[in-house]
Amino acid sequence: MTYDRDAFTALQSGLVPMWPEMTMRRTDGGARTLIVLSSISVPVPPRIHPLLQAYEERYLFYVLLLANSPQARVVYVTSQPVLPRLLDYYLNLLPGLDAADARGRLTVVSVGDPTPRPLTQKILARPRLVQRLRSLVPDPARALLLPFVTTPLEAELAVRLGVPVYGSDPDLGWLGTKSGSREVFAAAGVEHPAGATRLSCLGDVVDAVRVVRETAGARQVMVNLDNAVSGFGNAVVTLDRSTDRRSVERAVRRMQLEDPELDVDRFLARVETERAIVEERICGDQLPSPSAQLRASPLGEVELLSTHDQILGGPSGQTFEGCRFPADRRYATALREPALAIGRELAARGVIGRFSVDFVVTRSDRGWRPLALEVNLRNGGTTHPMNTLAALTDGSYDARSGRLDSPAGHRCYVATDHLGGSGYASLTPDDVLDVVAEKGLQWDHRTHSGVVFHMVSAIAVGGHVGLTAIDRTPAMAARMFRRAKQALDAATADEDRTVIDLTLPGPRKQLPRVRLSTGAAAASGDAVVSWPRRPAT
Repeated sequence: MTYDRDAFTALQSGLVPMWPEMTMRRTDGGARTLIVLSSISVPVPPRIHPLLQAYEERYLFYVLLLANSPQARVVYVTSQPVLPRLLDYYLNLLPGLDAADARGRLTVVSVGDPTPRPLTQKILARPRLVQRLRSLVPDPARALLLPFVTTPLEAELAVRLGVPVYGSDPDLGWLGTKSGSREVFAAAGVEHPAGATRLSCLGDVVDAVRVVRETAGARQVMVNLDNAVSGFGNAVVTLDRSTDRRSVERAVRRMQLEDPELDVDRFLARVETERAIVEERICGDQLPSPSAQLRASPLGEVELLSTHDQILGGPSGQTFEGCRFPADRRYATALREPALAIGRELAARGVIGRFSVDFVVTRSDRGWRPLALEVNLRNGGTTHPMNTLAALTDGSYDARSGRLDSPAGHRCYVATDHLGGSGYASLTPDDVLDVVAEKGLQWDHRTHSGVVFHMVSAIAVGGHVGLTAIDRTPAMAARMFRRAKQALDAATADEDRTVIDLTLPGPRKQLPRVRLSTGAAAASGDAVVSWPRRPAT
């Protein structure tokens, strides 16, 4: 897909006057139209395809802007129709909202196309639909396209609609690849694991693994596809004492893949077409993997939006499954300076909008040492929980303390897109919302605590649902999370024991380590210890 770069650049200049109003908090800003387009315009494994509709609904928190910005309009686009009750669920989260007024400022547009193509591509294939979206924008100078990621598809749609994008020029997309991330870290002077970039064949990988083994003394190295997301393109190579080329190649061919749908031959074929990096795997007993969210303004200003602890799973502990906010206070503040240094480097190169940086932190006698792992030049799994929290509490992040301040005090949460069990596929989205109401789990605007569900349409397709459990402390948020899981387990009478590790931060004597079990055991309040051992890379 090609797009008019000059026209796109001219549109992006329109972000400057709107920038101060780009917030989920309450604002008296003027009329504006937000076109929400959560198109997964990045490669994902085929098993994710049935869930794309749910991912398109993941940013329904933008509906909360209708209450916090009385003159705002939201146009929400999906491949298939959104359950009307789900829209009502979000509209009822905030008190005092005039439902009729909000409905008049909300337009939900369905393409009616369930195929696993990116949503933006489906829209561009339908000129009359593009024309309709344009007609829903009263003033293009006061409108904004909010995508999941900005690719040439989103840039072309922006040009056709005549509205700017809350995101960077797609030409800068390579800065969010694994190779581009390492280049940015080096330019910003931020410490990161030893490694090599832009590898394009098995021979390159073997040579790079040997160098990392010999220079860093690594017994395990990572091979990561340049454009992979959520850990799907990661692999672990375990080395023996020998460093000769033949022994290393054998080890590479025995690599452990994070994506169970891939085999080594297909992975190496993708290395040739997509390129890859090799870097040392940081190992240790306790290796938290926090993430920092930032955004860069059109004028080059950089703001730290939050720091999270990632919840990781998968065969080698590299698949993103959820997050906790705030990041552990022992190292949260140590992330601030390296994250801002990376943000300033990206802004200097022209990046605009929201992005995140993943770290791994190690501990020594001198304290916590953050190592940068990856730049995500897009929204992600930490975007919607934090925006939901800000909208519900009217809170703001304090970069110095690493906490969120709101009128009701500090708030914490545990969030996931993947709360599930083997019996969950027997539920419908209506069932999930019924359970919320029956068990008193809904958001309580008086106490600023409760559960907010998202990706509800995934329940019948994938057997899981997303949620954000919010309360005053990490332990209380974890208990709220557990209550929600127990309620859904009881609704399915699932006797299997599916485990979700909340991996709570902090000293063990202060906070419980929680493992959630499904079915009858969960209903009895079963809690088992679990703690992270491997980093995300």
